[in-house]
Amino acid sequence: MNQIKQDITPNLSSLDRDLETLAAAKDSWARTTTDARIAVLSEIKDRLLEVADGWAESAARHKLIPPGSPLAGEEWISGPYAVMSACNGLMQTLAGMEGKSFLNHLKTRKTANGQLAVRVVPNTIWDRLLLSGVEADVWMEPGVTEETLAANTATAYDDPPEAREGGVALVLGAGNIASIAPLDVFTKAFSEHKVVILKMNPVNEYLTPYLEAALKPLIDRDTLRIVKGGAEIGSYLCAHDLVDEVHITGAAASHDAIVWGPGKEGADNKAAGTPKLTKPITSELGAVCPTIVVPGNWSKADLRFQAEHLATQKLHNSGFNCVACQMLVLPGEWPQKDALLAELRAVMRDVDARQAYYPGAADRMERFAREAPEAERFNRGTAPACIVAPVGAGPGWFTSTEVFAPAMSIHEIAVADPAAYLIEAIRYANDTLHGTLGANILIHPDTIRQVGHKRFEEIIAELRYGTIAINAWTGLAFLAAACPWGAFPGHTLDDVGSGIGFAHNTFMFDRPQRVVVRAPWKPFPSSLATGSMTLLPRPPWFVTNRRQHVLGRLLTRFQHSPGWLKLPRIFVNALRG
Repeated sequence: MNQIKQDITPNLSSLDRDLETLAAAKDSWARTTTDARIAVLSEIKDRLLEVADGWAESAARHKLIPPGSPLAGEEWISGPYAVMSACNGLMQTLAGMEGKSFLNHLKTRKTANGQLAVRVVPNTIWDRLLLSGVEADVWMEPGVTEETLAANTATAYDDPPEAREGGVALVLGAGNIASIAPLDVFTKAFSEHKVVILKMNPVNEYLTPYLEAALKPLIDRDTLRIVKGGAEIGSYLCAHDLVDEVHITGAAASHDAIVWGPGKEGADNKAAGTPKLTKPITSELGAVCPTIVVPGNWSKADLRFQAEHLATQKLHNSGFNCVACQMLVLPGEWPQKDALLAELRAVMRDVDARQAYYPGAADRMERFAREAPEAERFNRGTAPACIVAPVGAGPGWFTSTEVFAPAMSIHEIAVADPAAYLIEAIRYANDTLHGTLGANILIHPDTIRQVGHKRFEEIIAELRYGTIAINAWTGLAFLAAACPWGAFPGHTLDDVGSGIGFAHNTFMFDRPQRVVVRAPWKPFPSSLATGSMTLLPRPPWFVTNRRQHVLGRLLTRFQHSPGWLKLPRIFVNALRG
């Protein structure tokens, strides 16, 4: 016992010193001018570029991506690229903070159900070129109008710097996607004026040296400390007197253990309404995320492209994403249903083999298989097969359990009319599936026209998710740091669902309700046949893109210092993907 104490005590003493340093600097950081913060972000960009190659290569190696595989591009795009993009977004907002002039160039409109929607992608000429045809609107909570938008945006900056008071935030980092932890740090530091102690997740704490190097400007100002350790370190920090608030990305069970306590203690506390953690906590938690396929007349090329899309939604990061497609909702009477599934099997078979690197995956896959005796296995070569299980209409294990692995359920709805089908699918997602983080809808443009654009928007307004992706994947909203990222508002500590609060959100909206992302139905150049104004070929985040490892590096360097001369090489590799 004494030896155990000796091993742990130095770590705890070091944590105490880190927190004391942060607490002493919290007001100084809160009162830092916008110009000084822009300078910090600019320096972070430079330092990030220096370590980006090592970061992406180390992450690919630890995630068992085959050497030379294009899938290494995932670690570029969801790592250094996303962080670099967030730096640019925050710098743009801070540069226009006076009078909140950064809002002036954002397009606004009223949605079909009367909410204010603000267009955040595209918002630069580079967005229009590199994300051609992709749009993202932030729908504000009811009551926010065009006239009151500024009063509900960046209100943490309404007080003059000398009047601000800081705080110490604990960020409990995620282990799956490399950019989650630094982006959560940015939200606390730049949107909320907090100093941060970031506890890395043991799964990806190998990234610590790269983050320490990239975020050194924050560390030098005593605005950030990065620490490692397991659950005991997290528990110590959560309870520490110098920690004012907590943010966690992870599972609802981890959140509840922090808030209410473990096991029977937690159950008793929850029943009594007496949380163990009494300080504020925000969270981004998982879900049983659906992809709703709406019946329509799809070409053979449509079936193949959307099968690649579905494979990406499931297999990106080997399935270890909180917004991975876990419930595929299909029209049971659609004549092309079997053809789509056949294409999906073929895509999963042909994608580079990807191992299930995340701890506990084998056990979760085994449990999923036990619950699904009729499951089919989609072969993936030397990688574990993706388990695909049909489920019934009612609630059950598949609708309530986030599997966090290469496994997927299928629910069929026997309604032929597209509008009626979509209404029923949305009702199923809202009422039956656990969580509200992200939902995807695949629908042919002709089908939208058949339903009617206004009616279509009225229908999707009923879908209660923090991000809705139409002919896109909700992971795209994660990569676009201008988009608020989090669950649909309304969750509480005792029913936390997919979490409380929003992260990213570089325009610093205070009352976002959801994000709606739209992407082209067809890739360039086949999109020209339908009159679609897009130059976007196979997206670089698709698991089938053969040049994503090259594009990830090029796009990260472009975000560091955009320029016209860099575009030709990006476009050439994009077309080859």
